[in-house]
Amino acid sequence: MSLLTVGSVAFDALETPFGKTDKIIGGAATYITLSASYFTKENNLVAVVGDDFPQSMIDDLNQHGINTEGLEVRVGEKTFFWSGKYHNDMNSRDTVEVQLNVMENFDPVIPESYQDCTYLMLGNTAPAIQQMVIERLAKRPKLIVLDTMNLWIEIANPDLMNLLKLVDVLVVNDEEARQLTHEYSLVRAAAKIRTMGPQTVIIKKGEHGALLFSEGQIFFAPALPLEEVFDPTGAGDTFAGGFIGYLAKTDDISFDNMKRAIIYGSAMASFCVEKFGAERIMNLTQDEIQARVSDFVTLSSFGLA
Repeated sequence: MSLLTVGSVAFDALETPFGKTDKIIGGAATYITLSASYFTKENNLVAVVGDDFPQSMIDDLNQHGINTEGLEVRVGEKTFFWSGKYHNDMNSRDTVEVQLNVMENFDPVIPESYQDCTYLMLGNTAPAIQQMVIERLAKRPKLIVLDTMNLWIEIANPDLMNLLKLVDVLVVNDEEARQLTHEYSLVRAAAKIRTMGPQTVIIKKGEHGALLFSEGQIFFAPALPLEEVFDPTGAGDTFAGGFIGYLAKTDDISFDNMKRAIIYGSAMASFCVEKFGAERIMNLTQDEIQARVSDFVTLSSFGLA
């Protein structure tokens, strides 16, 4: 089944306690599509970059089977750039610099060949842009998954509330869920979000796993304990890519299959944090992915006496 991802393709400059990088490929849509590429063959991208974005990086995406027909290259403009520095605990970070560049006036163009997408993943961008994508599709996809962040909850809340009425699944972290609903309990927060539109809610808890909520049903996926977390940048987007990629591969949106998709997404995220940026998820094998998923199964399996 075809997957369409809309979001940012960007440059990142990162610093963690383990080292630092100059400009490397980043952006929500980059992580999502790379992660999804291990599951689905029809993996379409809509994003915008400047003419400073190397063709070699586009070639890397193409080699993963990612269709970049919808990747607009604007001549004379620069690619979105984000620079960040992580604290020693790796759970908090400071934004050092943001250059919106081409993202400031992002006007997503959906190629005709993308119009029949079955699954739509709206990577983190302004809610008005995300809604524009839905409106520009000729027909509604089977499943629309939305990722958002605290910034849009703060500065674009009316747009976000309108958008929530149009989507099936919302992906947020625990802080964002509480901010959106003014509920400390994540169970209550998820229930409140479901009254806003999405009938399925995924709440990410970083190194503490993720929660999946649907009508009367809850599933908890643990995070895999790792000896070393090198760089958490993009882990949430990689998780989302594994989740939506697995759903597109299996074409099954039942709650039971979403539980499996959460585990695959968690497995992909666990790879992402092992190296800087998207480096680790560039060259995975199916055997590695299956072995990591098996680790998750072992981690959470037990028998009743």
